[in-house]
Amino acid sequence: MRVLSAAGEGVAGVALVGGDAGIGKTRLITELAAEARERGFNVLVGQCAELGDALPYLPLADALRGAEPAVREAAAAHPMLGQLLPGTESAPSAGLTQQRLFGSLLGLLADVQPVLFVIEDLHWADRSTRDLLVFLSRMVQSERVCVVGTYRTDDLHRRHPLRSVLAELKRLPTVMSVELGPLGSGEMSDYVATLGEVDAHELGLIVTRADGNPFYAEELFAAMAEGDSLPDGLASLLMSRVEVLSEAGQRVLRAAAVAGRRVEDDLLREVSGLPLDEFEEAVREIVSRGLLKVRGHGYTFRHALLQEAVYTDLLPGERTRLHAAFARLLTSPAELAHHHLAGHDLAGALAASVEAGRQAERVGAPAEAHSHYDRALGLWDRVDDAARLAGESRVELAFRSAVMAADSGDKHRAVVQLKALPQTSEVSERLAYYLYESDDAEGAIVAAEHAVASADDEATLARAMATQARTLVWSPRHQEVEALTSRALETARAAGARDAEVGALLTLAIVVEYRGDLHRAHELVDLAMSRPSGDLAMDLRARFHHARIHYEQGLLAHAAEVADDGIKLASENGLKWSTYGTDLRFLRFLIHYVAGEWDQAEAVAAGFGARVGTAPEATLSSFALFIEVARGLPAVEARLSWLRPFWGDELVSYMSRGLAAEHALWRGDPATALDHVRAVIAAQIDGDSGNIRMAAIGLWALAELGSTEGADDLRAHARLAVEAGPTGEGVHLGPEGQAWALRVEAEWHRVHGRLDVDLWRQVVAAFDFGFVYETARSRWRLAEALLAAGDRDAAQAEWERAREVAGKLRAVPLENALLDFGRRARFTVPGGGPGHGEGGLTAREAEVLRLVAEGLTNREIAERLFIAQKTVSVHVSNILGKLEVSTRTQAVAAARRLGLLE
Repeated sequence: MRVLSAAGEGVAGVALVGGDAGIGKTRLITELAAEARERGFNVLVGQCAELGDALPYLPLADALRGAEPAVREAAAAHPMLGQLLPGTESAPSAGLTQQRLFGSLLGLLADVQPVLFVIEDLHWADRSTRDLLVFLSRMVQSERVCVVGTYRTDDLHRRHPLRSVLAELKRLPTVMSVELGPLGSGEMSDYVATLGEVDAHELGLIVTRADGNPFYAEELFAAMAEGDSLPDGLASLLMSRVEVLSEAGQRVLRAAAVAGRRVEDDLLREVSGLPLDEFEEAVREIVSRGLLKVRGHGYTFRHALLQEAVYTDLLPGERTRLHAAFARLLTSPAELAHHHLAGHDLAGALAASVEAGRQAERVGAPAEAHSHYDRALGLWDRVDDAARLAGESRVELAFRSAVMAADSGDKHRAVVQLKALPQTSEVSERLAYYLYESDDAEGAIVAAEHAVASADDEATLARAMATQARTLVWSPRHQEVEALTSRALETARAAGARDAEVGALLTLAIVVEYRGDLHRAHELVDLAMSRPSGDLAMDLRARFHHARIHYEQGLLAHAAEVADDGIKLASENGLKWSTYGTDLRFLRFLIHYVAGEWDQAEAVAAGFGARVGTAPEATLSSFALFIEVARGLPAVEARLSWLRPFWGDELVSYMSRGLAAEHALWRGDPATALDHVRAVIAAQIDGDSGNIRMAAIGLWALAELGSTEGADDLRAHARLAVEAGPTGEGVHLGPEGQAWALRVEAEWHRVHGRLDVDLWRQVVAAFDFGFVYETARSRWRLAEALLAAGDRDAAQAEWERAREVAGKLRAVPLENALLDFGRRARFTVPGGGPGHGEGGLTAREAEVLRLVAEGLTNREIAERLFIAQKTVSVHVSNILGKLEVSTRTQAVAAARRLGLLE
């Protein structure tokens, strides 16, 4: 209930409910769902089935099938979710479909808030459903969403795949874990008494035999009420309810048990072999005795234990015959494979497994597709004419299986499978790609060379050369890339291989860009953009690089336009969380940040979850630190604590430790800042352009420490990056890189006690290409230099311009630093004393005033600023006193009159 209440207030949460079979998980969920509906929640309930990985996203499809019409309409508006609705026959477009499905679900949850999404019987969940649960647990943040999952603790054997998932999720602060234990004897006695009349002797027997399990108690009570003696074991107990059925009733129930927990009416009737009137009478008898429940167009067992007991009681031949009967009638390849295997029809199982894999590919479940293909490969040698049944050769199927393994994130498995295959050009090209993605650059280069050497047609050769070029870009053989991409382009165009052509164009654009030929880089990216590749991921990659090149040249407006187009394309296709969908949002965030559009940047960063579990998630999270550090938000410390385990990743370290250094400097801890800077530079490649910014931050820290030790080394790292670059042959720096290089020089002089006015003017001018915040920070240093040079009026003018920007951005640490400098310099502000903030307000009071103007209450302001409500009250009182007014409305009016609010 606590998680549900929090979700209603906009704090998403996840609850995991475990317990033995029959302990009361379903009853708890039923009551929770009823409470949620009372509170206005949309309730989605989906159930996993004991089919292994056969049916990906089964509980999600189940939940959507039983959802309210409004929710079903919202789901249908999301292309990938629409594929899971009943009656849909169209297949989703290929490419990155798992991310599209997850992104669509997150969009649905945002569309139909508030939502309670229940996934029952997680111990039977397929891998895609487990991945979905992990995704939701990490990514839902401020959505009004409550996710609840139930699982049987007694089914979780030592190697059960859910165990590792639960261990991972229970470490997340958004996840609450509850394990239902057995009822005590007093509670059980009270519960049994609610079931009906029972004497003391019978009550004692039930309480003792039920051992705290409410379901056992119900079954024992029901058996006793029918005049039977108490069975010795639970299976016997459950079967005693079955044995009172008519022969037709038992026949139908046995068929239902083979189907699983749930079965459709028409399918059950066909397998039972009974005439329609006898079948309906038998079903009516079963339902009236509470063994099956009507659900939709079919039936479910009242409890999974009952289905298991009936299934276990079947004779071996009877079980095989019934599985075969279901296999003849089913159309779902995954279910067919399950029943064919259980019925020992290996040829049917192989064919169905291959088709199930293809179907899983189409709905964006690569892990399940890989599982199905691997099962088919395991049956291959036991089946005659396997290639005909599969519709492809064993090598082709193994190749497809490897690709699905990689798409599901298991690149190690993909590499193992590909290495075991004959090394054709296609196999070697994919192997090179996956090795490169796995940071085995040397192995990738060798595999790519073999792919090129063994290509037997032009299209294959073009793709092999395009991949080889990518593997060489940052290698000692980088000089070969331009010639190789030119050959790849020529070959791709001759063969009509658009994907290879676009990939080669983008690789070549990167090479010529870093060499400084910006005009040609723009031409190449424009050309790539004009060539739809037929591969959505490649089209997003083209948009990303187009926007990135313009961004790095300071052309922010055009970069924003292209990035927005890419983000729209990704969102419309459910690819918001794909590689380039994410990269485009990174880039759009940076454009907002650089352009001084910080509220928009903060809105984008709201989707960058702080609670991370993988390096890609950590990279995404690191970007949010730009705003959080610059605004001095309390969320910084928590985010850094989650990012710290990923500091072994070079990019995460550069982003998060660099910003952690700035955070430490604003908090007055330059020694810690210097430690962060040195750690980042030590992990970077010599000549990496990122070392320029790191050196500038490190020199700032040395200036605060009053030390020159290591200053020359920091300057040398920056100069190497400017003059040589990572390849040792120089690299073109865009406007931002040039500005940071100038700041390194200015900070180096500051460390040595020289405040060079001309140099700081150059820094200001360099950042003024559109980098609003860094221009203001540079004006702060320019004002200090001007004051030291005796030009007080010019110093105050620069100080006021910096303060104006800091106030608009709500860059609290910079505001405070400027106020401190202003007080020491005895600068005056119209309407206030020396060095006062807006209207004599402190930076925090000015921030509170702006939120008061937005109409927020003290409680809402406290939540926004992560401070106590009482503290907000004190700030508001101070604001009223300083503005000489008595009400909040008067304070806002006075602030507008004084120009303190825009």
